[in-house]
Amino acid sequence: MTNTTFANLKTMHLQTRRKKLPERVDEFSRFMAVLQHTYRRTVCSASEREVEVVDPLTRLPRRMLMFASNNYLGLANHPYVIQQVKKAMDRYGAGIGGPPLLNGYIKLIEETEERVAAFKQQESAILFSSGFMTNLGILGALTEHGDTIIYDELSHASFYDGLMTTKAKSHAFRHNDVSHLSHLLESYGADTEGSVYVCVEGVYSMDGDMAPLGEIAALCLQHGAALIVDDAHGTGVLGEGGRGTASQLNCEKEIALSMGTFSKVFATCGGFVAASKPLAEYMRYYARPYMFSASIPPPVAATVLAGLEVMEREPWLRFELLQNMAYAVGKLRHLGLYAEPQAAILTLAIPAGMDIRKAAWLLHQKGIFVNSVEYPAVPANKQRFRVSLMATHTKEDIDGLATALDEVWNDPTAYAL
Repeated sequence: MTNTTFANLKTMHLQTRRKKLPERVDEFSRFMAVLQHTYRRTVCSASEREVEVVDPLTRLPRRMLMFASNNYLGLANHPYVIQQVKKAMDRYGAGIGGPPLLNGYIKLIEETEERVAAFKQQESAILFSSGFMTNLGILGALTEHGDTIIYDELSHASFYDGLMTTKAKSHAFRHNDVSHLSHLLESYGADTEGSVYVCVEGVYSMDGDMAPLGEIAALCLQHGAALIVDDAHGTGVLGEGGRGTASQLNCEKEIALSMGTFSKVFATCGGFVAASKPLAEYMRYYARPYMFSASIPPPVAATVLAGLEVMEREPWLRFELLQNMAYAVGKLRHLGLYAEPQAAILTLAIPAGMDIRKAAWLLHQKGIFVNSVEYPAVPANKQRFRVSLMATHTKEDIDGLATALDEVWNDPTAYAL
């Protein structure tokens, strides 16, 4: 599929959605027929720096260097984490079978909430079944008709779906543009009948850049707005002890509510909200994804609790991760970065004329597992490769990544004919 075709994907997508379901499915099937074999690859091993992957053509397993996992600190495979998960299963079993407000609030979850709240320098925390449901729960619970939500235009898809659950007015500001945010606060803040919320991410997952939280927090304080931060990719990576982006930028006290996921540095599933105790208690009863979902399984809570302990006991893991990131930036900068990486995500802008699917397949053949990000996850003209680093990667691993990318960047077969 050529870049010209991708430029028309948005139009095709809108036209397809106006058709009946069978036609939409048929249209999508034709689109998927040209998809290279770099999505839904079957991994047969733990998510480590090197993984065993079933080759989509030969159906035989092969070893690949993993540069697509959010297992930033290697906690998913840490011996202590695995040991604690086994203990939790022996005591609590594999699942709970009920929502938190009824029969699903076990002692292990209570302990995990207390540790998460302390970690994020807040009074209380509540746990959700996923990060996606956490964002839906936040906006659905806190906002009402008469409120105003002002948010960064590059907010996560879960946030945009959360906007659909609220009757509040909403306005997007240009990515990380503090002056535009200030203008919107001045324009809409004073006229709002209810509350004003400013919603941003600590580290943006598609570009890997960090929000100017200090400046944003000061504006929120000035205008009486509540600052909500999605710190999925900053938690465990940035700040003192890995507390996150707000810690890194010395504005933790200005955050009204901190959201995060357990699918990044903890490499499991679930999400959390950390806030004042009254606000957290309010959300327990008004966040529908919390009230009407089963509690996270005991192994997940044990994974998070043990992961927090490892981060406290082994702070060098975070330093090794950041050193690996700095090394990778130095090796890959000449290929073209979308933004200056500040956490553990590095995004490479594809050269003009490159067919990202052909390039992704070439990288797969070279034993490099990276994520290619296509439309509609990003605009059709801003497709990119996203590289995720782990503390467990070696310099030799990163050298191998750099060599493979250089070869693909200079391979004429990676470009549209």
